[in-house]
Amino acid sequence: MFYVYVLYSKKYDKPYTGYTSNLEQRLFSHNVLSSKDWTKRYRPWHIAYFESFPTKSEAMKREKYFKTGIGREFINEKIKEFLKG
Repeated sequence: MFYVYVLYSKKYDKPYTGYTSNLEQRLFSHNVLSSKDWTKRYRPWHIAYFESFPTKSEAMKREKYFKTGIGREFINEKIKEFLKG
């Protein structure tokens, strides 16, 4: 199983989109392990939204969509829902 995820930094009002086969480990990596990464600057990260896919290629395709203008609008709506809840 593969996941496309949107992390959100409340402190810096920054989203981050990626894909992984292990969502829990990836969140841990962004919040604790990374030392040179862009995501290190905007810690802590919270999972605002995710979707699961049976194949890596499907997850990569969806991640690419999320990085388009229409995809970013979708993500912004999901972040608003996350902040309300």
